[in-house]
Formats: sequence, structure tokens, C-alpha cells
Amino acid sequence: MASPKDSNKDIGNDDSEKDRNAPEKQNSLLVGIIERATKAGIGRKKLNPSAVESAVAKNMAEIHSNPTKLRLAFLGGGSFGTAMANLAARNGCDTTLWVRNKRTVKAMVKTQTNKKYLPGFKLDDRLKYSHDLAATVKDKDIVFIAVPGLAFRETLKSIAPFISGQSIVSLTKGMEKDTFALMSDIIKDELPEVNFGVMSGPNLAIEIMKNMPSATVIASESEPLRHAVQAALHSAFFRVFASDDVKGVELGGALKNIYAIAMGMAAAYDVGENTKAMILTRALAEMSRFGVEAGANPLTFLGLSGVGDLYATCSSELSRNYRIGTMLGRGMNIDAAVKKLGQTAEGVNTIQQVHEKATKDGIYMPITHALYAVIYEDKAALGVALHLMEAGFRSDVEFVMAHDHSNAALTAQMRTSNHSTEDQNTEEQSVEETSPKDNDSNADQK
Repeated sequence: MASPKDSNKDIGNDDSEKDRNAPEKQNSLLVGIIERATKAGIGRKKLNPSAVESAVAKNMAEIHSNPTKLRLAFLGGGSFGTAMANLAARNGCDTTLWVRNKRTVKAMVKTQTNKKYLPGFKLDDRLKYSHDLAATVKDKDIVFIAVPGLAFRETLKSIAPFISGQSIVSLTKGMEKDTFALMSDIIKDELPEVNFGVMSGPNLAIEIMKNMPSATVIASESEPLRHAVQAALHSAFFRVFASDDVKGVELGGALKNIYAIAMGMAAAYDVGENTKAMILTRALAEMSRFGVEAGANPLTFLGLSGVGDLYATCSSELSRNYRIGTMLGRGMNIDAAVKKLGQTAEGVNTIQQVHEKATKDGIYMPITHALYAVIYEDKAALGVALHLMEAGFRSDVEFVMAHDHSNAALTAQMRTSNHSTEDQNTEEQSVEETSPKDNDSNADQK
């Protein structure tokens, strides 16, 4: 493990005798709280008022007043993982950022910058760096995972031997290729006994590094973990809100990437504000519709991880998925666009996964299906867009006006109208065949 300053070898930034001699149970405060929750049989169930919650409430003030007690590991040296690790270190937490490449770690120690993903931003002096996965993960309170979705399961398998009570928080937005597994599903598969959470929101890393006011959501069924993440990352410029709807928060972060690609494509055609507003609102309807089928609370999509992240990602050229969409709209194929981007754009895989899932389960996702047709079936974007505008009727706001009922009513009306027309045509044809005189009369009436 490497550090730009020797003092970083000590836990936190306070090297007073009092802190160095503090009881071990204080250094493992979060682990102790979670252990009490586990012994109480609470596990991943929603916490109810109990002695455990009382203990949590009693200790939260202590965590907030001295966050150096929290020992954190961030796995993944991309832009967002680096920004969050830097924020935690700046808050005084004992924070280590793990990067796979040893040479990259040496460069970060020397320059205190992440030249590839966040060039020009000096990282906090107290942030430590490592390429040793075991040393990074051991004896930590929380392990934040910020690797691309394709590497998420492999990373969990790699750290499994070193997990002895740590909590896991996913910073990765997306779905596993070919399995439709969200990151929380993968955590449950590979580390079934751990407390875990997911974090999502309108969090463009460069803006966070510039101290532009931002906010995120930590979702977990473990209340102690939610509080601990808030204590570690909450600051004057970065607010951390809480939720217990893990599925909804995670789906918001994954699905919005689809519509960022759509908005990027629309921008390439220089569309107006009406079109942008239509895409955003119909995207939100698709997200909430899909989320409810997956067991999420539709109201979650009205929060930061839903409409908040959707707006930020669909309106900023800092978004990787938006840039991919812009390149596609200008006629570049998907392989060339991904190569030019040089980073992971999770939305490309998510489009394929959601298209297949929605088709299989009968979920109405017209924008997603349209993007799939453009990217994977080589359909003309303009033709697909025109077809979307001609698509059937829907209720405006999902889950306010029961769209199933409204759509069923519209369908019934249309069928009735069609049947009436068909019956009328049949009668007219019959009359034509049996009575030429009547046929002339009908023609005159027309």
C-alpha cells in the first residue's frame, strides 16, 4: 500500500494519543453495530424500532463527529470511484483507493492526480492508493465497488476470501451481460451473508470534483449502513439521501443510461425543446413501468436516482452515454463509437438486456425497442423515430391514471370502430352483389 505522506499510514487524519489509544471497538464501530443487528435476527429485513435501532441512534452522533473511525476501501480508479474516494478522504475517513495497475498507482502517489479520468484535479493528501487487493479490503468497514459492470462479479469473487464482516456498496450502474442481473443481485450471489447497499444519483464526477453542489442516494435495507455511508460522504457540497428501495434506486441508475443515448441521438438531429421534454417524460414512464414489474416502488423514480439522474445524464455532454448517442446520431456505428469514447458506456449493454427482458415479459418499452432496432438491427434512426410518433395511445402519467384500464378502453373503442367499419363494408359488399340499383344509390350517398 502506498501513500503520498507517511502520516497517511495512521488511521484517519488525527494522530493524537487519545485516538491512537482508543478502544478497538470504537475503531470497528460500524462492524459492531451490524453484528448486533445480525444477532438480533434483523439481517436484511427492514429494521423495526428495537434495541438495535436505539444503539444505532446513540452512536450516529459519534460517527458524524469523528468519521475517521470509518475505514473505507474504494475498488476502481475510474472517474466516479476516484471522486468518491477523494470525498471520503477529505471528510477525514481512513480511505484507500485500489487500482489494478501498479504503474498507475505509483503515478497517482507521485502526482496526486488521476491523469486518465480526472486530469487537472489534485486529490486529497490523505487519500491512500494500492494495487494490493487483499491489503486494501482487509479490516475495512465498507468496501465501495466502482468497477465496470463487466468486471463486477469477477471483483466480488476476488475479494470474497478477505471478507470478514465488511459491508459492500455498489457504485456501478448497469446490468450484467446475458443474465439481466443488477449489481445487488450479483452481490447476493457471490457474498450472500454481507450487508450491502447501492448508491445512485445525478453524480457527474467532474462536477463533484469542482465542488458544484450535488446529491446522491444510498439505498440499503440496513439502516446502520445507510447512516454510515451518509457519515462518510456527506459534505457541504455533496448531500447523501437515504432509501430502502434497493431495486428502485438501482434500476433508476441503470435504465437512465438507455435514454441518455436516445437524447444524444436526438441532439445530433438538432431537435427542439418540445422533443427533449417528450423524450424525458416518456423515458420516465418507461423506467417506472419496468421498475414496478421488477418489484420497485414507482415513487422512487421521482427522486434523485430516477428523474434526477435521468435529467443530468440526458442533458450533459459529460455523460458517456449521451456522447455515444450523439456519435450514433451522426452516422457512426456502435463499435466505432465505443472505440472513440475509450470508456465504458453501460447503456449500450443495458439496451440489449432491457429489450430482451421487456420483450419476454411483455413490458411496453417503445423507446428501448427503437434504440435496439437502430443499434443492433441497423435500422434508420429517422425512420424508427417516425414510427415511434405513430405508435399507439397511452395514459400520460403512469400509476396515477391506471394505464392498463385506459389502454384497454382505447383498444376496445378502436376494435369496436374497426368492427363497425368491417361490418358496414361487408353489408355494402353484399348489397353490391345482390342489388345493382341499391349500389348506385349508395354511391350517390357517398
